[in-house]
Amino acid sequence: MEQVILVNEYDEPIGMMEKMQAHETAVLHRAFSVFIFNNTGEMLLQQRAGTKYHSAGLWTNACCSHPRPGEETIAAAHRRLVEELGFDTELKKIFHFTYKADFSNGLVEHEFDHVFTGGYSGKIWPDAAEVSNYAYHTLQFIEDDLALNPEKYTAWFHIAFPKIRDWWQLIAHNTNA
Repeated sequence: MEQVILVNEYDEPIGMMEKMQAHETAVLHRAFSVFIFNNTGEMLLQQRAGTKYHSAGLWTNACCSHPRPGEETIAAAHRRLVEELGFDTELKKIFHFTYKADFSNGLVEHEFDHVFTGGYSGKIWPDAAEVSNYAYHTLQFIEDDLALNPEKYTAWFHIAFPKIRDWWQLIAHNTNA
């Protein structure tokens, strides 16, 4: 069984729990989200596979998951990028946030989410068990589509995207993401 790291509001570990149990009981646990930009500044989005246990078929950032007990969060981000999309790239943490989202199937995500970003313009090999589709889009397209079709996107993407957009506009386009 896959375990997640339970944390307090300061991201200090306080225990472990089986992943589904954590989502059934809404216990705060550590997570991460990876945002990837290509060399023209477009953001990579993935459409979650239809078999995912929540948010199936919804569009979201490049990848997201949970570090395993004893695994550094940045190492987990690299691991999942390879597992879900078939590539790796340099990543850097840019912020974190905590959120709680209820899903129609009774599960709840209550996560302390570490947000990483990186750049990549090469070939993508998505794992069909994780990803049903992917696309690079401009930030303006994503912002407009989020407003017009909010139901097409994951709960955490709605929270993280405005922060990423602001970060990109202020910092990322002046440096190497």
